[in-house]
Amino acid sequence: VITHLQALKAAGGFWAYGATGSDVIYTLLPLYHSAASLPMRLCLIHLLIHGLINSGATCVLKKTFSASQFWHDCRKHNVTIFQYIGELCRYLCNQPTAENEKDHRVLMGVGNGLRQDIWREFLQRFGDIRMCEIYGSTEGNLCFMNHLGKIGAVGRSNFFYKLIFKYDLVKYELVREEPVRDCSGFCQHVQKGETGLKQLTEKKILRDVFVTGDAYFNSGDLMAEDNDDFICFRDRVGDSFRWKGENVASTEVTEILGEVDFIQEASVYGVQVPGSEGRAGMAAVIVRPECSFDGKKLFSHVLRELSLYARPLFIRLQESLEMTSTFKQQKFALVESGFDPCSISEPLFFLDYSEKSYVPLTSSVYDSIVSIQKKV
Repeated sequence: VITHLQALKAAGGFWAYGATGSDVIYTLLPLYHSAASLPMRLCLIHLLIHGLINSGATCVLKKTFSASQFWHDCRKHNVTIFQYIGELCRYLCNQPTAENEKDHRVLMGVGNGLRQDIWREFLQRFGDIRMCEIYGSTEGNLCFMNHLGKIGAVGRSNFFYKLIFKYDLVKYELVREEPVRDCSGFCQHVQKGETGLKQLTEKKILRDVFVTGDAYFNSGDLMAEDNDDFICFRDRVGDSFRWKGENVASTEVTEILGEVDFIQEASVYGVQVPGSEGRAGMAAVIVRPECSFDGKKLFSHVLRELSLYARPLFIRLQESLEMTSTFKQQKFALVESGFDPCSISEPLFFLDYSEKSYVPLTSSVYDSIVSIQKKV
């Protein structure tokens, strides 16, 4: 249940970032999503408070998102603030370079889900835009706001914030998919820089976390807090998987794959290999239109940048990736389909150390992998 007071508080986030009645906010998300409805609420606030002084903030609505028309729309409507979520900024970075792509009045972007690699590329290409990353959810009980614009951070904590909003990061076991508890049954704090779970119904409430009778909201997100109190999002529970006794964060592997010049988009997930514990890394990849898949180049890159357990064993080439209406990757179907070339029509590749390359995954190679793992 979202009350009007909650909605007004959330809309106040734009005001906290410095938005005024003279701003033009570009909204291209579906209005049934709270991220899109809140700027509308902000505009109403300005109209109510400043109605007798000026016209209030302006909200430009786009029926559907168009990466090719985005900057044209910003110039046409003198946009100063735009919203982003999920993969939206990456779509803009994937557009062909244009001479006038820094010719705009956009000063600020507000949203969440902006990966570090895309963040840097976005600023380099489109100018000094203040990217204001937010962490929160409609059903959550707190939020973080990155006022300083530190790349990769969703916010920063301090003594006063912790007095108002009680939160903790606790150790999380990916295999059992539950918080780690000590011999007394209580959860354990994580150290600075260590990834932990930030604390559906009753299933989203953790009880007896640090003392008997306490209760925490379980966000389902893996996060870390550094020595400067910056808080960074690591991954969603369920997107991470375990292989060779180690935890693999799909978000981090996705960022590394995104550094390869011929990869336009990647979705990393874990697949079950018969006879093996955990899930092996696999990536669905879209190759840039002007490029071709280079197995040797990708092999060299993952060998150099990723630990042994984090290297994707399988690559699946695709024309497109399934997305939600708010630009988040859908992985369920990919996980379910696995890596069997007999049931997948798209090209598949396998990490072959003897060839020092990703080689085509044929039915015979698949049978060899399965038979070897079963013997192990």
